[in-house]
Amino acid sequence: MGKTVFVTGATGFVGHEVVRQLTAAGHTARCLIRPGSERKLETLPRIEVVYGDVIDPDSLKGLLEGCTAVIHLVGIIREFPRRAITFERLHVDATVNMLTAATEQGVKRYLHMSANGACTTASAGYLSTKGRAEEQVCASTLDWTIFRPSLIFGPGGEFVQLLSDLVRRLPIVPVIGNGRYRMQPVAVEQVAESFVGALQRPETCGQTYHLGGGQSYTYDELLDLVGQALGKRHVAKLHQPLFMMRTATALLESIPLWPVSSDQIDMLLAGNVCNPADWATAFDLTPITFAQGIERCIKS
Repeated sequence: MGKTVFVTGATGFVGHEVVRQLTAAGHTARCLIRPGSERKLETLPRIEVVYGDVIDPDSLKGLLEGCTAVIHLVGIIREFPRRAITFERLHVDATVNMLTAATEQGVKRYLHMSANGACTTASAGYLSTKGRAEEQVCASTLDWTIFRPSLIFGPGGEFVQLLSDLVRRLPIVPVIGNGRYRMQPVAVEQVAESFVGALQRPETCGQTYHLGGGQSYTYDELLDLVGQALGKRHVAKLHQPLFMMRTATALLESIPLWPVSSDQIDMLLAGNVCNPADWATAFDLTPITFAQGIERCIKS
């Protein structure tokens, strides 16, 4: 029997796939959106639209009634403090608000989107606030499951779009540092499959899963794979000295058009890999590799 599931972040990259899989499985997705964002939501059967904001607890009153689970996907990868877009508000405060709303409105099951490397003591604000949000989840009385994906890729995703645009448009692709930092991109459809699958797996309650692809790659190798998918035999690269990028970013990151933040540089250089074995076993899946999925992403 289908469930009614409350979904935040439904208009985002991962949210679209989660909602698609939820409705395909016979569930109803009650999607929280802000007024004016309706056009970003796909037209699918078994979708309910409610209006509110995760950072406004009063706007959530009554919206979760009748739901059996919450899937909380809201997050940002970069701050813009002048516009009140901060990790503190969108990761920690939003999570507290959703946990409170679920508890008060009688929703016991809670599925949480975190990130690989989340830790309260992390130097990167993105990861430290993700870690603090996890602490709030674990301290709740709800039946929670936490997912920590590595970099997520798939059709329409920003990461693949960024790399393909660079390879398509530039004769030489700029690379921060030596390009040897490793990543383990995970397919968006398998991330969504895990959220939807957890609804039928009570044994996943109280568990935290690391989600990663079937293979890790250096950043240079990822560029080469994108080049191959685009029909390029060779991707020329220009490795930018770190001190130059750090200095320029420190001066210019407050400008929205500047492509990267200091936080993102630190996380990039630290790499983004994990051991997905427990996740793969729990959800009976074989992690897709970036090499297996990239061509489909480029063609779409």
